[in-house]
Amino acid sequence: MTGTTMFAALLHPRLADCRRLYLRNHEVYMNIGAFEHEKRGEQRVVINVDLFVPLALTTPVEDKLREVVDYDLMKQSVAQCVARGHIHLQETLCDAIAASLLAHDAVRAVRVSTEKPDAYPDCDAVGVEVFRIKDEERA
Repeated sequence: MTGTTMFAALLHPRLADCRRLYLRNHEVYMNIGAFEHEKRGEQRVVINVDLFVPLALTTPVEDKLREVVDYDLMKQSVAQCVARGHIHLQETLCDAIAASLLAHDAVRAVRVSTEKPDAYPDCDAVGVEVFRIKDEERA
């Protein structure tokens, strides 16, 4: 998702009353890849997550953790998806993390990106990004 596309997504009316929580450059080692040489061991994957949560559900009055969405939700969702075993595609990983986070009642939207920084020696990374907004009837 380009910066312009992401900006357009952020203008969605369902996100106007949201706070954004994020997990940046979370590095994991996991079994991922569709090619035989990728199935022989773990690869480094960098994961980024943005959660959009309604201000009405996450504005603390008493300055207590129970009043907000804990950042641990993002790390735990990533860890659970990574622990499921070998994943062939980054798209599958992104979709699984996004679905896991959208299942949380307070989450209205999510952006997840994954990068494989060691896939090619002549570029920083190859990656995938998904942005999903919870359906109106589920919100």
